[in-house]
Amino acid sequence: MAFRVIGFNDPIFSGLQDMFDVSDHDVEKSVNTPSKRYVRDAKAMAATLADIKEYPESYVFVVDMPGLKSEEIKVQVEDNNVLVVAGMRQREDEIKEKEVKYIRMERRIGKFMRRFILPENANVDAISAVCVDGVLTITVQKLPPPEPKKPKTIEVKIG
Repeated sequence: MAFRVIGFNDPIFSGLQDMFDVSDHDVEKSVNTPSKRYVRDAKAMAATLADIKEYPESYVFVVDMPGLKSEEIKVQVEDNNVLVVAGMRQREDEIKEKEVKYIRMERRIGKFMRRFILPENANVDAISAVCVDGVLTITVQKLPPPEPKKPKTIEVKIG
């Protein structure tokens, strides 16, 4: 199975993790310094956890999406083999009342996105997604195994 999950624990992002731990006072503002909003969004993105299961006929991705409606979640396939789950978490108070004062905020908000590189045998034309009680389940059917190639017989001629 050739899965590659792209997340913030991936070595590709080790440099970014170092930047996330730096406060604005420690580094001069520059083009390369991430904004507070970017860091907040990136942490919310990294907090979107997923389980991946393999069955004989399919792969199943289970992603926790508490408080989100199905129309707030976007599932798509990019580049023929990258499964992308994206959306936006907002607090209801932010939408309804601008005068709310939070005493403590622990639940993550903002944009989220997870990318999963699908194995070669994933059938990108047979993907379904269902969100029930804040749990998104994405099922990716497997392609049937390729038929073994028959040996080709070459006629030997007399020269």
